[in-house]
Amino acid sequence: MALWRVHVELEDIPGRLGELATAVGAAGCNIISLHVVGEPADDGSVTDELLVKVPDLADPATLVDEITAAGIPCTLLVRADATELSDPTTTALALARMVAADPGSAPRAVATLLRARLVDPAATDVEGHAHTLRVGARQLRLGRGWPFTATELSRAAALLELAAQLAMRAPARADDAERILLLRDGSEVRMRAAGPDDRLLVAALHARCAPETRRSRFLSPAPRLPDDQLDELLGAGAGRPPGSVVLAVTADGGSAVGLANLDPEPAGPATTGRVAVLVEDAWQGRGLGTALLRRAADAAVELDMVELTGIARPDDLGVTRLLRRAGLRPSAEIVDGTVRLRAALPTPVP
Repeated sequence: MALWRVHVELEDIPGRLGELATAVGAAGCNIISLHVVGEPADDGSVTDELLVKVPDLADPATLVDEITAAGIPCTLLVRADATELSDPTTTALALARMVAADPGSAPRAVATLLRARLVDPAATDVEGHAHTLRVGARQLRLGRGWPFTATELSRAAALLELAAQLAMRAPARADDAERILLLRDGSEVRMRAAGPDDRLLVAALHARCAPETRRSRFLSPAPRLPDDQLDELLGAGAGRPPGSVVLAVTADGGSAVGLANLDPEPAGPATTGRVAVLVEDAWQGRGLGTALLRRAADAAVELDMVELTGIARPDDLGVTRLLRRAGLRPSAEIVDGTVRLRAALPTPVP
C-alpha cells in the first residue's frame, strides 16, 4: 500500500467525522492518522490532515471522489512518507527539547516540524510552496510541495521565539571551535574538535563506561581500546575534515565525558556518513548525547552529506531514540543480526 496525505475541510457537525471515515472506507482505503492543521473558518469548519493508506492498484483520485461525494471538500492530495507516521505531539516536544539544548538548531527543528526544507531567502525558483518566517531579527524561508497553514506557521514561530529567548541566556563562548554547552541539569561541558593529543582522555572515558555502554557504542564490552582503534577514533592519519570528531570535556577540561565520530560510510557514496556517539554513564540523561549527535550532523551537512547511518544491536534502541531527539527521522533494517540505521539530513541554507 502507498501512503497519501489528504487535507479536508471538515464542518463542526455531529457525525461528520464518521461520514469522512465511511467515505475513505468506501474507496478501499484506511485512515492511519488525523490531526487539525488549520484555523477554524467562520462556519466552524477546520482543515484536517489525514495520512491514508491507499492500495497499490487503486487510483487515489477515487479517494477524492468518495470524500467529495460525501459533501466534504478535499483540498490536497499528495504522496507521503512512512517516516511521517510518528505522533505529531511527541515530535514537537522532542524538537522543543532539541532547541532548548541548542538554540542554534531552531532552523532545522522548524523544517522538521513542518516537514519542509530550508531554502535560500534570495531564491526565486523555489519548487512548490515557500514561506518566510520572521521572529525578531531571525528570518527563515521554508519550502515544500503543499501549502503551509496558519496553525502550522504559528507552531513554527513558537519554536523560533523559544530559541530567541534561550539564545539571550546562553553562556558566552569564544568561538565555534570550543563551545560551552549548558546541559539540562545546569552543568556545563566544553565541546571541541578532538585530535590525536586526546588519546589519554578518550582511553580514560572508555574505561570509565559500563560494559553495556561500551557494547552499545563498539558492539563489544572490552574495557580497553587497542592503540590502533584509538588512533582510528581520533583521526590520526585519516585525513578527516575538521569537526568530524567532537569531544565533550568537563568545564575545567580535565576529563572527557562524551565523543562523537563522523566517518564516510565504508563502501558507500561520498554523500553518506556513519555517525557514532559515546557518553559516560554518569553524564547520560542530560542532553549531551543529543548535542553531540547534532554537532556531528551539522558537520555532515557542511561536508555536503545528505544521509547519516549507524549500527546497533537488535535489543538496543538508544541510537534510534538519539537520532529522533536530534530532530532526524531514522529508518532501520536488520542485516546479519545487526540493526542498520539510516536518517536523511536536512537541506542546508546556502
